Amino acid sequence: MPYAYETDGGAIYAQSFRTIRSEADLARFAPDEEQVVVRMIHAAGLVGLEAHVRMSPGLVAAARAALEAGAPVLCDARMVSEGVTRKRLPRDNDVICTLQDARTPDLAARLRTTRSAAALELWRPRLNGAVVAIGNAPTALFHLLEMLEDPACPRPSAIIGCPVGFVGAAESKAALWEAAPAPCLIVEGRLGGSAITVAAVNAIASRGE
Repeated sequence: MPYAYETDGGAIYAQSFRTIRSEADLARFAPDEEQVVVRMIHAAGLVGLEAHVRMSPGLVAAARAALEAGAPVLCDARMVSEGVTRKRLPRDNDVICTLQDARTPDLAARLRTTRSAAALELWRPRLNGAVVAIGNAPTALFHLLEMLEDPACPRPSAIIGCPVGFVGAAESKAALWEAAPAPCLIVEGRLGGSAITVAAVNAIASRGE
C-alpha cells in the first residue's frame, strides 16, 4: 500500500528544525549556543535534551577559534571521529582517534584501565589547543581529567564531554563541569553518545545552520 510521507530532503530538514525551535525551551542559550543545542536535539530526536545541556561561557567561540587556527579534533571513539563532517572543518583539520592504535592495548594493560582511557595518552603531542570530543566512554573523560591535573600536560581549547551510559557517565560529566580545565560542554546524567557529540562538533565547525 502507498504511504503518504514527505520525500523532499530540504523540506524534511526545514520542518525538523522548525519543530525543534517551536517545542524546545531554548531561552537560556545565547544565539551561538542555541545553534549547537538545536543540532544536538535533532541528532537525539529528543526535545527536552536542552534541559540537560550545560556550556561554559564562551565554549562555542573558543572551539570555533581553535578550529579556525587549525587545531585537531581528538575523539575517543571511531563513531565520533567518523561522524565529523570534514567539509565543514574550516582548515582541513585533522580528526584523530587513537583507540585502534597498536600501542593502545599495552598502554591499557600497563595503566590498568580501559583501552578508551589509555588511548588518550597518545593525544599528548596534539592536545595543546585541540578540540576534544568524548562521546562514548566515561573512562576516557575521567582519564582526561586525571591527565589535566598535571600542570605539565598540554591544555585543550575546548572539551565536548558527552559520554553515555549507566556506569560513570553522569559522574564523569559532573567531574568535568566541576573541574573545568577548559571551556566545556556536557549533557548531564546518563544521556549522551556519539551522535550528540558529533552534532555539537559539526554545528560548531559550520557556524550553525
